[in-house]
Amino acid sequence: MPRPAVDTPQCGSLNPFALQGLSASIGSVGDAYGNALAESIIGLFKTEVVNRHGPFETLTEVEFALMEWRDRYNNSHLHSLLDYLTPAECEAAYYSQQHHADRRWSDTEAGP
Repeated sequence: MPRPAVDTPQCGSLNPFALQGLSASIGSVGDAYGNALAESIIGLFKTEVVNRHGPFETLTEVEFALMEWRDRYNNSHLHSLLDYLTPAECEAAYYSQQHHADRRWSDTEAGP
């Protein structure tokens, strides 16, 4: 009788997560959007960096390209869903709004 190509109880590489006390997850069942944001960001990175500037010779080159792209994406790339603000500008506006809301709340607590 032929043996299976991989004997799972003997193959340690199939369970690296268990060695670290972790469990693998492939997302929730039936959720088509569970990984949509990650897939979108990976697609943008591939289109804007890998396809235009690759192939890269070392992992270090890829890491630096990713850091530069991430900085540009977060600090100078305008996003239509953020009313054409950068993520950094949107975050700053959010926290400024929260700060003003907190001040208004504390002013009403103090009373006249």
